[in-house]
Amino acid sequence: MRKQRTLREEIKASGIGLHTGKKVEILLQPAEENHGVVFYRADKDVYIDAKRENVVDTTLATTIGKDGAVVKTVEHLLATLYGLHIDNVLITVWGDEVPIMDGSSAPWVYLIKTAGIREQGAYKKEIIIKKPVKIKEDGKFVALIPSKRFEIQYAIQFDNSFIGKQKISLVVNERTFIREISKARTFGFVRDIEYLQAHNLALGGSLDNAIVVDEYGIVNEDPLRYEDEFVRHKVLDAIGDLSILGYDIKAKYLAYKSGHDLNRKLISKLLEDRDAFEVVGNPYRERVVGSFVWAPQEENG
Repeated sequence: MRKQRTLREEIKASGIGLHTGKKVEILLQPAEENHGVVFYRADKDVYIDAKRENVVDTTLATTIGKDGAVVKTVEHLLATLYGLHIDNVLITVWGDEVPIMDGSSAPWVYLIKTAGIREQGAYKKEIIIKKPVKIKEDGKFVALIPSKRFEIQYAIQFDNSFIGKQKISLVVNERTFIREISKARTFGFVRDIEYLQAHNLALGGSLDNAIVVDEYGIVNEDPLRYEDEFVRHKVLDAIGDLSILGYDIKAKYLAYKSGHDLNRKLISKLLEDRDAFEVVGNPYRERVVGSFVWAPQEENG
């Protein structure tokens, strides 16, 4: 079990929202122990915890919201915070979407490493999967099964001759996240662009922040960053989605053609089965009952 961490210095950034196409300014600030990851919509004066109950939409991205205010496309930033073990941070957003940057987590990794990371006194709680939790739907599959580490085994299959089938298996930690996952960019297909933009999606998408694929290869001039960059980006998305649990994860995540919506359903199914997991804190063990955490009181003296 590790100590909680936060930023050493604040981070200011700006960019374009992938789906809204609007310019967004964002500020990440250090936060106290047990604060968690909290978004603040400055223009709406609404605080939104990055928690399961605040996930309001999973159409092509993960959107959190509360009291009529939303923040879209949070998964890449959340994945970076989880991958670098940043537990406590206040994220102020002037707009309704996290900037897409280059479509990966690499810019966030650079900004966080530049700002520095500070260890705190409290320990980070862990969620331990005790029995398999699975969902199979429309030819897609996702599961969490017991493991002493956070592992991911992911496979994709697209009806596209260039991508085809790809699979990857790895243990997730800070080193593997930075080297193996963080640089993988989001991607889309030429055939889908017109439809998406007609439905007010991917309005900010460009060759600067996404891999665009046709039947013969990628349209981008820059080459792929990994030979299997597509499945690696799906892993990045999954890490961001699973981070909504709010704990360090001790489980093996299995996925075949999964996405944001199936990840949301998996988290909900897990938390609804109190026998499927245990939350472990310090210096005592905690037992989760429904959506509440019960912990024995320490004895006086």
